[in-house]
Amino acid sequence: MKLEDILLSILSIPDINSCLENAYRRSIPIYVVGGTLRDILLGFKVKDLDLAVEASVDRFLKYIESLNKKGRLLKRFYTFKFTLGHNEIEHIDIAITRKEIYPKPGALPLVEPGTIREDLYRRDFTINALAVPVYPDNKIGNILDPLGGIRDLEDKRIRVLHDKSFIDDPTRIFRAIRFSIRLGFTIEPQTYSLMKSAIENGALRTVGIARIRKEIELCKKEEKSQEIFYALKALSIPIEEFTEPGN
Repeated sequence: MKLEDILLSILSIPDINSCLENAYRRSIPIYVVGGTLRDILLGFKVKDLDLAVEASVDRFLKYIESLNKKGRLLKRFYTFKFTLGHNEIEHIDIAITRKEIYPKPGALPLVEPGTIREDLYRRDFTINALAVPVYPDNKIGNILDPLGGIRDLEDKRIRVLHDKSFIDDPTRIFRAIRFSIRLGFTIEPQTYSLMKSAIENGALRTVGIARIRKEIELCKKEEKSQEIFYALKALSIPIEEFTEPGN
């Protein structure tokens, strides 16, 4: 099936269509973004739908309220997640398009509304820096791919967006390994070099231990978890320092 056909099938699900219609009524641009688009392009079954809306904070909050859904709203990051309970899609994540500033290495970012382009430029890897606008009357726009994510999908390559990526957010190291093993992709040489350098310079110790433990737990849940931990060990990541006794 073509990308457009798959998207239209997903977006026609009543609760999802309601999210779109509420955005249209408020003249809020809405996009399918990130991992959802990546997985569709790779031919994988999509379980979670990632949507982004281009709006001010006030309009975003009013939009979320208009959905009349019980879910988890994180005002610090302007994100909202709710369970769909559909046979195909389990959860919907809706976020404001935003830009981020890291006040210091390893800290959680300071977030403010931004354009869809700024939103794509703040992401972790090129293969996740993709978006498709969705318009009324079942119209799907062209893929927005300012950083070469589609080319990297075709070349089966994990690549960061800038040289400070693993310094700003060292948890991306775990995600790079997870994506690499799960998808069967290689980590682009410069990206791997940046990972190693960040680890050797103590980047992981700038992050709260709870965030590291969360990443480790996500690694354990992966189908190829053993391969993932071999890869982490090859990078000399001291997993035992971040895990609780007995885990």
